[in-house]
Amino acid sequence: MKAAGLLFVLVALYGCSGKPYVLEPEINADSSRTTRLYVVGHGWHVGLVIAADELNPMIPELKARFGGAEYYELGWGDEGFYQAREITTGVTLQAIFWSRGAVMHVAALPVSPDRYFPGSDVVDTCLNPEQTDSLKRYLANSFTQDAGNNLVELKRGVYGDSQFYEGEGRYHLLNTSNKWAAKALKSGGMEISPTLKLTASSVMAFVKANRKACTL
Repeated sequence: MKAAGLLFVLVALYGCSGKPYVLEPEINADSSRTTRLYVVGHGWHVGLVIAADELNPMIPELKARFGGAEYYELGWGDEGFYQAREITTGVTLQAIFWSRGAVMHVAALPVSPDRYFPGSDVVDTCLNPEQTDSLKRYLANSFTQDAGNNLVELKRGVYGDSQFYEGEGRYHLLNTSNKWAAKALKSGGMEISPTLKLTASSVMAFVKANRKACTL
């Protein structure tokens, strides 16, 4: 019982806490759902994909870096684990218990993610303008800015035309890359509880069960 109680306390403490914080969108039931958001399952984590034209005005440095990309896939994770060339037990344990910080991974996609990742699980949902604005602000807040309000570039990314950036927050056992994605979905107006959305499968299952169609 003591172990279960301790786990409950930890979950309560870290439920939605930590940067980047969830942003609640304004409520407008009459708004049309015109923005498509994709969630891509990559095994142990998920990526979020949004049209570049949606995010460029909010984060213009992405357009300067990636030029005419059609879509951006974004992910958040531990600085050491996400950028490691080889995943070892040591790298994994450090991410869980002694994370040095977080990174954002941005990949420029020339086509929609269902075509770019044909072997991956891809699901989509649609957001209205208020939800889209809240989601974009959450994504922008996931990047660290330097004293000049510029993004902090790190290593090149892991596939295609991609880039790592310094990210906000800190990775740990109860604050995983998938929880970051769940907080993004909540910021986008989905009725998801990020607290226990620590695995890719839990996030993908929720989106599949609660996706909304576009009203174009």
